[in-house]
Amino acid sequence: MAEVIRMPRISDTMEEGTIVAWLKEVGDAIEAGDTIAEVETDKATMELDSYVDGFLLHIEVQEGTVPINGVIAVIGEEGEDWKGLLDSSNEPAATKSEVAAPAAPAEQPASPALVSNESVADDDRIKASPLAKAMAKESGIDLAAVAGSGDNGRIIKRDIEKVMSNGAAIPQPTQPKIVAPSAEAGTYIDHPVSNMRKTIARRLGESKFGAPHFYLTVEIDMDNAIKLRKQLNEVAPTKLSFNDLVIKAASVSLRKHPAINSSWLGDKIRENKEVNIGVAVAVDDGLMVPVVRKADIKTLSQINTEVKDLAGKAKDKRLGMDEMQGNTFTISNLGMFGIEEFTAIINPPDACILAVGGISQKPVVKNGEIVVGNRMKVTLSCDHRVVDGAQGAAFLKDFKTILEDPIRILV
Repeated sequence: MAEVIRMPRISDTMEEGTIVAWLKEVGDAIEAGDTIAEVETDKATMELDSYVDGFLLHIEVQEGTVPINGVIAVIGEEGEDWKGLLDSSNEPAATKSEVAAPAAPAEQPASPALVSNESVADDDRIKASPLAKAMAKESGIDLAAVAGSGDNGRIIKRDIEKVMSNGAAIPQPTQPKIVAPSAEAGTYIDHPVSNMRKTIARRLGESKFGAPHFYLTVEIDMDNAIKLRKQLNEVAPTKLSFNDLVIKAASVSLRKHPAINSSWLGDKIRENKEVNIGVAVAVDDGLMVPVVRKADIKTLSQINTEVKDLAGKAKDKRLGMDEMQGNTFTISNLGMFGIEEFTAIINPPDACILAVGGISQKPVVKNGEIVVGNRMKVTLSCDHRVVDGAQGAAFLKDFKTILEDPIRILV
């Protein structure tokens, strides 16, 4: 019997997926476990595997964006009539041009396996298809006032069309429309917003305006750190960076300050026993944050090797989901770009993020004399729901002490 293949939820923050390429063609034999397509999520480009045997009878969306649970293909026996199966649902797959705001579906497995189940997106206990929800939102129709004619009272496209034809739309609040400034044709380039950039905008917007941020800045004498790095690189198997020293110093300091290594979970604050450092990596579409797990018990060489490997995977969009989850603290370093000081937005659900600037030479006073010193500024962004000013200051004090006397890192 033919199976309708729908867009699965591959990551916990995914609301839609973009089909980049099909690796199988209509008519090809499919075995369970075969990779049939590549899909870009909000975090990476992932391979989708079939969980059923059969033949690829139909591709609904060759390329483009599909909401969670949207139809993407049909797999079944060779020569089987698949059209009736799609017609029975009375819902075509909704691509980007059809959907204004994809609805969150019922819970889906967080794995890169394809799923095939009836498309039911529950929002406030109202059963409606993604296309029906999008049409209702665009037309200002209250779904609670619509009678569903689909299976189990599910609201589908024809139900919304019926309400629209009767003129019974119930207005709902809408987001203000963004109007682009006037410009002559040929003087600009419009770029479509990628899934990753959408997620960055949503999550950081929620963090910035949902979490009460406060900021603490210290300046660190890096003279001894520079000397230690030079000595270590004479014997280390890999060339250590200043960022490796920062990650190690932060992870050691976090052991002494569990409040900084905590997470805001809404109804509770989780004090994490493991120190898992998220390292912000710039990629073409935005920012990815792979995680160095148990950084406090790893050597500088191990941290260096792992960060290089994760950064390479991030830029190639080859990070696995397990490599992007579980962070308890985040570090964003823009020093290599010549930035001396900046503030960063907290990466939920972390309670804090450390913004690291570059090392700059400046005149400083040592032993009553003005000499050239190497200084680095760091700013700790804190979620005031979890961390108080004194806790953040105590963490920075220990972090500063370690980098100014970095032999402590090796103890």
